[in-house]
Amino acid sequence: MVSAYVLVSTEPGEIAEVLQGIRGIGGVKEAECVTGAYDIVARVEAGSPEKLTRAIFGDIRSMSGVAATTALIVTEL
Repeated sequence: MVSAYVLVSTEPGEIAEVLQGIRGIGGVKEAECVTGAYDIVARVEAGSPEKLTRAIFGDIRSMSGVAATTALIVTEL
């Protein structure tokens, strides 16, 4: 299992719609609105790095209303 935290910036006025869309994506375990440089933080889990990439780039980043994303891949120490 691989996971990441995805930081999402939205277009003005699109936070609620984007948040609802992200929460409906398979593999998204949590998604919350936050204050600061980003609008939404989502925790995504997948069975492989390829599936995680697909969820981040294919599903979240390509969603209408998403202006930018930053993905923080979780690593084991």
